[in-house]
Amino acid sequence: MKEIDLVYRTMFAELVQRSLDAPFETEFSTAGNFVRVPVKGRDYWYFEETQPKKSRKYVGPADDPDIAKRVDTFQHIKDDLRSRRKLVSTLTREAGLVAPERFTGAIVEALGHAGIFRLRGVLVGTVAFQTYGGLLGVKLPGASLQTGDADFAQHYSISAEVQDSLPPIIEILRDVDPTFRPVPHRSDPMRATQFENSARYKVEFLTPNRGSDEYTDHASPMPALGGASAQPLRVLDFLIHDPVRTVLLHRSGVPVVVPAPERYAIHKLIVASRRQSDANGGAKREKDLHQASLMVEALRTTRRLDELGYAFEEAFNRGPSWREAIEKGLRLLPDKPRELTKTTIKEALVSTGIDLEGFTDNV
Repeated sequence: MKEIDLVYRTMFAELVQRSLDAPFETEFSTAGNFVRVPVKGRDYWYFEETQPKKSRKYVGPADDPDIAKRVDTFQHIKDDLRSRRKLVSTLTREAGLVAPERFTGAIVEALGHAGIFRLRGVLVGTVAFQTYGGLLGVKLPGASLQTGDADFAQHYSISAEVQDSLPPIIEILRDVDPTFRPVPHRSDPMRATQFENSARYKVEFLTPNRGSDEYTDHASPMPALGGASAQPLRVLDFLIHDPVRTVLLHRSGVPVVVPAPERYAIHKLIVASRRQSDANGGAKREKDLHQASLMVEALRTTRRLDELGYAFEEAFNRGPSWREAIEKGLRLLPDKPRELTKTTIKEALVSTGIDLEGFTDNV
């Protein structure tokens, strides 16, 4: 796996920092502009937009210092957005980093602006995987990054305790595509953990299940998710523990929170081992395994073996069912990726001084 040049790694780091430092939102849409309009010998500020139709909103006198400051701040925001957009373009066109397809980018951006990451939500799944090339400084194959959905996770305890909430999820999504609708949960028809548009694009909300298996069949109410519920899943708590901040390469860069890459790799091995053997499950399993092996290879390439070793030890020591799932996931890998993955994990354990008795004996 090839690392991207240092100049592009530095550029990506700058984009991440500037995206996080930027004002999270502005009162006025950055798609519009302030215009100075003379009226009866005096100048006034108006805010003008052309989409979805041309409109002009009165702001105030041009000689009002508070309004002048707001206009100046807005221009700085727009200038920074243009500059960041150039960074995104350079990173995708020259460095070969992968951007999400536009609709996915728009969905993540809309939910990000609404506050899902501020409320400690985590972007998971293949859309999260798309961010790891820039985060780790490597080129990831494009075929492993394709998706038709966007998944977000949040701990129930956090959702219940933050004393805040997103606006209604369905309204956020319909601002992107009016055809979005809630999908009634199979066991709780009055709740929705998924939302789908006319093109069958899905947005799903997930939460860790650390209780009885019976919870897996029921949608969990999530007070902070704007009326959405979440699907409880096993092993998800491991995935979203200590997530990291990075940027999705959409438009001017969308600040996101994603799982740590070493946890993503191990989680995919476990999930792959539990997929059903039907056609749909087989395709998802193949994708899981491919992403897991790529992530382990990327961690090896970028000399992040310590992180991999500690995360692997944590998962391996969670009990027999976890060990069995990890070992089965490794056995399911094709020969060459399996040997590279096993070797890399062994090196990661050695580098951290961890001795896991019995590891790979059954792989």
